[in-house]
Parts: sequence; C-alpha cells; structure tokens
Amino acid sequence: MATILRVTHLWKAQFMFNSNAYAAASATSPLASTTIARRDPAEHDVQIQILFCGICHSDLHSVRNEWSEFMPTVYPIVPGHEIVGRVTTTGSAVTRYKTGDLVAVGCLVDSDRTCPRCKAGLENFCPNQTLTFNSPDKYLGGVTYGGYSDSIVVDEHFVLRVPSNLGLAGAAPLLCAGITTYSPMRHWGVTKGKKVGVVGLGGLGHMAVKIAHALGAHVVAFTTSPSKKDDALRLGADEVVISRNTDEMKKHAGSFDFILDAVSAEHDINAYINLLGIDGNLTIVGVPPKPLSVIAFGLIAGRRSLSGSNIGGIPETQEMLDFCGTHNITADVEVIPIQKVNEAYERLVQSDVKFRFSIDMSSLRSE
Repeated sequence: MATILRVTHLWKAQFMFNSNAYAAASATSPLASTTIARRDPAEHDVQIQILFCGICHSDLHSVRNEWSEFMPTVYPIVPGHEIVGRVTTTGSAVTRYKTGDLVAVGCLVDSDRTCPRCKAGLENFCPNQTLTFNSPDKYLGGVTYGGYSDSIVVDEHFVLRVPSNLGLAGAAPLLCAGITTYSPMRHWGVTKGKKVGVVGLGGLGHMAVKIAHALGAHVVAFTTSPSKKDDALRLGADEVVISRNTDEMKKHAGSFDFILDAVSAEHDINAYINLLGIDGNLTIVGVPPKPLSVIAFGLIAGRRSLSGSNIGGIPETQEMLDFCGTHNITADVEVIPIQKVNEAYERLVQSDVKFRFSIDMSSLRSE
C-alpha cells in the first residue's frame, strides 16, 4: 500500500503547477501571501486567469471558523467563490470555451452529476457537491482552494459565461450575491405587478433590490438605517421603510406577495411574516447567529409560507448572468488590492462597505 500511495503522489506531482494565493493558516491568522498547487487541466477542464474575486461574508466566517458546527474549516484556507477571469488553457475535450473567453466560477466546482438533483440542474442541492473552497479535493487531496489566487482550474460544466457588457469588478459578486437573490425570486414567481420586500440593504440586499426592480416588481426596501434611504431609492426601490418605525410597518400589513430576508443579525422575523398577503412567501437568505423564533399563527392566518434558499444550480446561474447582462446589472463594489484584504475583513464586520468588496487580482501578480 505504501508503494501505491507513493506512486499516486508522484503521479499527482507530475500534473500540478503552482499558483500564487492568499491564505489563512488558522482562525486567528491574517490572510497572507502563499503558493498553492493547482492541477493541470484534464480533457474537460478550463484553466482561468482570475481577474477579480468578490469578498463574501461567508469567506470571513470560513476563515475564522465561525461555522465550525456544520462546516469546520481545514487550514490553510484560500477563500473566494465570486470569481471572474479569462480562459488561458482548455482541455482537449472542452467545447464550450476557448482561450480568451471571459468566464466566471461561483460557489460550486463539481457535483456527482448523476443524482436526480443534478439532472434537474440543481447542483446546489447535490449531496456530493464540491465547493469552490474548503471542500474535499478529489483530484489533489486535501481541500479545494478558492479565488483569492491568480488562477483556478475547473471542469467546464461549472464554468459560466460573463456577458461582455458587464464591468468585471462588479460582475464578480453576481456569482454569489446575485444568484442567491435571483434564484428565490424566480422560484416564487416575482414578476411585474408583484409587491416585493427586501429586508436589509447590504451585499445581498442591494442586489435583491436591483433584481426585483428589473423583474418589474414594486419594490419596498426595509432598513434600520435612515441614512440608507437614498441608496435604496437609487438602487431601484419604490419605497423605503424604516423597520424600527412601527407605524410605517403597519401601513404595509398583509400586502406583500414576496419578501426576501437578507439579514444575518438577530431580528424579529414575525414582524415581516405579518406583512405578507394571502399565500405570500418570505424567503430567508441571511444566516442569523441564533435560531429564529416563529409564531405559528402568523403563518396560519394567511396561508403564508416561510422558506430558505441556497444559491442556484448551474443553468440558473447562467440565466442570472444573462439577465444581468440584459439589464446591465452589477454589484456596487469597492475595488481593493489583495494586500488590503485583512483590512477589508475588519470593515466587513463593521458593515463599512457599499456594498461589496471586489479584489483586483492583478495586485497579487504584482507581488
């Protein structure tokens, strides 16, 4: 067995190349420059030069091992799953992409592709999915490394095409924040004439406002911060409600077709359930730190429903990108060099960004 393992290791070593990256060595370590191994492209693989990578709050949670109960972090960790870049090499059997194409990679880089969920285009619910980072790497061993790096190799099935009219820095967050908000709106039938609420105006919420507006809905943004009113209106909200104002909240009781809750802090979800109309739905995409307490009568009274949503499958993610291309939608971003990523994390904790950080990965290649 030892001989077989040694031969396997040598086989892997012959088919790897080094990539520059930023990684954290522990939950308390800052992200720092390092070198990681990437596999050489196999016949169905696409090698991508990463141009921009968005910073998602889940990057921070993973780096600091804050989700250890259900998704423990394996160190070193290279986060990043909001990736846009340019194809540099394609495998011999690749048919969808060619060198020079602008492409994207989101939260998934593999799945079993045989289960009913995968066959339905719902790879995001596959029980054997491979996440872009901190997921078992079936090719090189260890775990997958994400987009805080200068290149990545991904099977073409999980590579997406970026509309040429979109700015790449702002397009990167579409691969998580965009699809996370687009998918439940499509599932619950948000269209012209629907009344839609968006709770929270951060990285997810600001994308939800833009997408709901583009879908033709009447959009109401809920925020605890009066200072965000002008931003919400600029992003496409028709109305802005300060959620701490009970009179403003009461005016909308029983009137919403759909509400997207993008808040990850503790809050009273029942206040929003009571705003739903008959058969209205509230979908949660934020991850509060403590369990939510739901009063059953609020659901029963209006045949209302409460649900969750998790990114989207590959076909729907491409649909989202094409939709954003048609409507010229990107995230509002602050572009930073990779060398400021630790500062960005601290600012993210303080909600000190409008509305998403996007890393210019050319800064990594300049080190």
